[in-house]
Amino acid sequence: MAEAARQAEDGTGPGAGPGALRVGVLAYPGCFASEVFGVPDLLTMAGHVAGDAPAYRVSVVSPRRRVTASGGAILDVRPLREVDVLVVPGFELRPDTDLDARLARLAPEVAAIRAQAAAGTAVVSLCVGAFLLAEAGLLDRRRATTSWLHAGELARRCPDADVRPEHLVVTDTGVTTTAAFSAMYDFALDLIRRHHGERVARATARLTLVDDARTSQTPYVDPRLLPQPGREFSHQVMRRLDQNLAERYDLAALADAFRVSTRTLLRRFAEETGRSPLAHLQASRIRRARHLLETTDRTVAAVAAAVGYQDPGTFATLFARHTGRRPSAYRSAFRRTARATAADDGVRNRLGRRP
Repeated sequence: MAEAARQAEDGTGPGAGPGALRVGVLAYPGCFASEVFGVPDLLTMAGHVAGDAPAYRVSVVSPRRRVTASGGAILDVRPLREVDVLVVPGFELRPDTDLDARLARLAPEVAAIRAQAAAGTAVVSLCVGAFLLAEAGLLDRRRATTSWLHAGELARRCPDADVRPEHLVVTDTGVTTTAAFSAMYDFALDLIRRHHGERVARATARLTLVDDARTSQTPYVDPRLLPQPGREFSHQVMRRLDQNLAERYDLAALADAFRVSTRTLLRRFAEETGRSPLAHLQASRIRRARHLLETTDRTVAAVAAAVGYQDPGTFATLFARHTGRRPSAYRSAFRRTARATAADDGVRNRLGRRP
């Protein structure tokens, strides 16, 4: 497998011809190293089984010059250029992870994902890499899946997505999402099946001890690991806040809506989430503001008002605290062009459909 990893990193592989499918694996700080090389390794093995010229040209790519993956593994990366398929690995998502901050630090990767999709590249996420696709706006009005452990959080953060936690692989109009870890092999086998046929896919699965007969992640669900019912209160509060981002924050009115005192609301919310309702609201507002700055021509003041801030100065300070950039600088760095926005509706479905 070390040879397959080398081929994945240098983008070559023996005899890779100009007609080979160009697969880019997007490496980023803290990504799972196993998910960077898992798909390339299986594609390499399929080439050995098929015994013909490699059908895939794989490279590990990044908008950064240097990437340290999970466990401290330092990856050699190449600049992200045009590819046919972009694979986005997952990362460690623990209960105490500040997901908003984590995704904010990956803004260059999110922008790259969005640009590739707009250019017609088929985009594939592995495990919780789906959260990067959601951040890029690729899951809106699409079917999707992710690890069963985090499917509820994905559905909450991306209400316009049709999250299907029972599926191992879901492809919808050029965007593919997979379940956790080993589901990357289910995707890779689909790709092998499409390019080499059923015989090679099945032989590759046998050679690598990959179970190609499973169809659902439901048998793997362990209810003991799912968010406990005790978090339902905070989820309801968060949902109400997220649906009313532009409204003035009124703690007393919020407590009245849930028929509890302000003290009880703050205590229960903090017990379940480790932060205050206002902190959650600010993070949600900033996330929405980032989307508006990237995709619309609204002024900074108009964006601020749209997410509940009447004072643009206060908004700019909070925005910089969350993202590391002032709103205007953020827009300059990550703004979607009109051409890219128009192209987004025409993403080529290179991978076909699978419900």
